[in-house]
Amino acid sequence: MPLKVTRHKESATATNNWWRLYRETRDTTIFHVDLRPHNTREAEALEWLDHEEQARWHRFRHARARYEFSLCRAALRAILCKHLDCSNEQLTFGTSKYGKPHALVNGESDDISFNVSHSHQHGLVALALHGRVGVDVEERNMQQNLDGEIQSVFTPNERADLAAAHGPQKIHLFFRLWTMKEALLKALGTGFSLDMSGIEIPKTLRQGMSAGEFCFPQLPAVRWWLESLDDPDFAAALAHELNPG
Repeated sequence: MPLKVTRHKESATATNNWWRLYRETRDTTIFHVDLRPHNTREAEALEWLDHEEQARWHRFRHARARYEFSLCRAALRAILCKHLDCSNEQLTFGTSKYGKPHALVNGESDDISFNVSHSHQHGLVALALHGRVGVDVEERNMQQNLDGEIQSVFTPNERADLAAAHGPQKIHLFFRLWTMKEALLKALGTGFSLDMSGIEIPKTLRQGMSAGEFCFPQLPAVRWWLESLDDPDFAAALAHELNPG
């Protein structure tokens, strides 16, 4: 059941929401954002954005980019207002020195961690009360030629697994690994220099297990919960810090 929106200390009716609770896993909550074209929803979403966000919306050159930004940003604001028990006017955003955003209520930083991803008709918002979090969603392109990206993005072990897969199975494995890597990099969010080919998804996760622990070899003291959020309509993954300092 969708959350009710807290805005101007009032709640919108649930039928007006374009986001819904998608999944709860361990200490994180994931929401799905419906990004199908809908003029009324986009008009509502723009009202949620502050002046800086509206200016950013205007700078997008393509209508699709503006649409995805406004709907995802408004959903994020509504979700945070609900969890932080604040009005939309009280909520602002700051950024770390590496550019990762965090929530401010009346100018004061809050410990809640969040991350947003969107792809075509689907958006995801991940929320964690403690620890860094990253989420990635990708609509699978069944016609995409993957060979070039496989060579540049994946490790030798991952390439071997992909070479052994064929047809739809190969497409699903490609996007499963891709979203896991993206979620990890987004969760890390520290400016640490690491590209996708430097991350190897554990064998158990490559071979079908839905979730497990992960450590970056360069940062062994930090443990992450890595989980596939695969859906028939899209590939997605979540990464959440297990032992925040």
